[in-house]
Amino acid sequence: MTTAAAVFGLTLALAPAIFTAAAFAQDLPDLGGREVVIVTENAYPPLQFVDGSGAAIGWEYDAVAELAKRLNFVPKYENISWDAMIAAVSEGQFDMGMTGITIRDDRKEMVDFSDSYMTSEMVMMVRGDEDRFTDAASFAANADLLMAAQPGTTPFYVGVYEVLDGNEANPRIKLFETFGATVEALRAGDVDLVLTDGTAGAGYVEASNGGLKIVGEKLGTEDFGFIFPKGSDLVAPMNAGIAALRADGTLDALNTKWFLEYKMGQ
Repeated sequence: MTTAAAVFGLTLALAPAIFTAAAFAQDLPDLGGREVVIVTENAYPPLQFVDGSGAAIGWEYDAVAELAKRLNFVPKYENISWDAMIAAVSEGQFDMGMTGITIRDDRKEMVDFSDSYMTSEMVMMVRGDEDRFTDAASFAANADLLMAAQPGTTPFYVGVYEVLDGNEANPRIKLFETFGATVEALRAGDVDLVLTDGTAGAGYVEASNGGLKIVGEKLGTEDFGFIFPKGSDLVAPMNAGIAALRADGTLDALNTKWFLEYKMGQ
């Protein structure tokens, strides 16, 4: 059986359900119980989203909870739209940001990144009954078709330079403040394509009951990292924590939980 995780380019491994005491006894930095204010958008299932009960959950929340336990800090969460997030973290309004943020050199000029905690791939998400195009070339060839994107995001730039003509002002790209709004525009028929990382796309397709699907080839690989104000003393401890989670199988266990076992909408 083809899993959502396999389709969307995540490398998964079955991890032990119970970690040994030795796994938790690694020599990691101790942040002394300090509060770390973390900002997120809650719009990228299964990384972070609000479920039917109103609870904010997801892969990143679980990963941070594990990091908090091992590094001895207390996470406090705030919400902000994507287009304001990097600037707000850069200005020191928040200690850390998480929302499936692609590690890119231009963003490194504003914020510091953690090491990558996940690798995903860009995919084309369309309505479930879409039959006018099947890949990037056939989308680009039909001038009547529209794409939704958030300004400044990796999907925006992939859409401009990998799918369309390289013109960032191309009127075929309709801009929205949040990723959730792009998906709603797609569902409503206001646009015909949303480019998204495979992790978010997997979550939305899984929950759509056939209303959404992925078409075409993957359009590139991206690494996700947490962001921090430049010079933050949190980067090195978080990197040590991420390395520990990877080494003892915790990241693989989270992948299994959120990409194989969790069913959106249930």
